[in-house]
Amino acid sequence: MGTATRKTGRTSRPVRRDRYIKEYEHDTYKTRSKLPEPALCRECGAVLHKGRWQWLKKPKGAHETLCPACHRSHDRYPGGYLTLSGPFQKKHRDEILHLAKNTEGREKKDHPLRRIMSLDEQGDDILITTTTMGMARAIGDAVHHAYKGTLCYRYTDEANILRVKWER
Repeated sequence: MGTATRKTGRTSRPVRRDRYIKEYEHDTYKTRSKLPEPALCRECGAVLHKGRWQWLKKPKGAHETLCPACHRSHDRYPGGYLTLSGPFQKKHRDEILHLAKNTEGREKKDHPLRRIMSLDEQGDDILITTTTMGMARAIGDAVHHAYKGTLCYRYTDEANILRVKWER
């Protein structure tokens, strides 16, 4: 790690010769190149318009493809995991799941790629898998706001996955 001195106007300051190089971010579901627009998801009907997936009328002559959310669903590879646990969750299971589905509906209206993939019971816990990290976080925040308890986020940089745990 060498340093040198650069003269800039009145003062000289050391110049760093080493630098932080960010590792390659690997996301299988992020398209490598621009899709031809308009593009239409053949599964859900979302339309890629002006670089963004939106809920629009089906355009004529649209290129058919799979949107990233449908692609993740087919591969069963979630972007977010939300675990709901504790005795309160068992007592109020239906209310909490209703809140989760309402949150999905609200998020999905403006962001077609944010969806719940599955709701699975694992013993006394409920595991909700989502297509994006943002969806898992939004549901976790909504449950925490409504019912308090403890909420914990764990991001994994290598795989672009968020694990959220709520307990009460």
